[in-house]
Amino acid sequence: MAHVWVAFATGTDEGGRPVKEKLLPQNAVGAVLDIGAGHGHTVNYLDRKLVSKYIALEPNALMHPHIRAIANKAGFVESDGSLAILSCGAEDTQTILSQLGGRPCPIDTLISILTLCSIPSPEQTLNSLVRDVLKPGGKLLFYEHVLSPRPDVAWWQRFWTPIWRVPFDGCRLDRPSHLFTERMMTTARNGDRVSMWSSQDLWGKEGEPEEHLFWHRVGRFVKRLDT
Repeated sequence: MAHVWVAFATGTDEGGRPVKEKLLPQNAVGAVLDIGAGHGHTVNYLDRKLVSKYIALEPNALMHPHIRAIANKAGFVESDGSLAILSCGAEDTQTILSQLGGRPCPIDTLISILTLCSIPSPEQTLNSLVRDVLKPGGKLLFYEHVLSPRPDVAWWQRFWTPIWRVPFDGCRLDRPSHLFTERMMTTARNGDRVSMWSSQDLWGKEGEPEEHLFWHRVGRFVKRLDT
């Protein structure tokens, strides 16, 4: 996938630039965990004055030199602790926590850019990341292509997914990532089952037609404090 991504990374980044310019600079703060970082293009949309540490989670070690080069150019370096590159998968929350010092919920901002489409067991993985890694009051920011609400488009997404996922590292066109994020639940301190979020905002990619095979959702979710 590292060799394939060389051909697609820049174009994919440019295609989502207007969305990321509105979503990330003003919302990403503190310690930021970028799951499925790829070549690390997300770091270019972070405000260095607001972000104290950029943590790139990327299991493919062949992508790490790209991440390091882009992050260094943006002012994040390993020598002063403002950059960390982790090679474990997003589902391995215990390794993530261990490599970040061992304390629970150390992350202020969790970012997923075109990642939930390809990680194994995405609903379970995201729930673990938010529950165990994201601070109460922390933010989840995402930009993902998801299952279309239109039955005709969804049919084609399901048709093409078995073919598409082979060269693109398991990427699925038919993941309802926005829906399982919205319905995430947790147990409040009083024992009640409640929404994971104190606030949530979900919107589409400006100018994108409903019949688009790659139909996108953009989200800003804030984890509730009483968890």
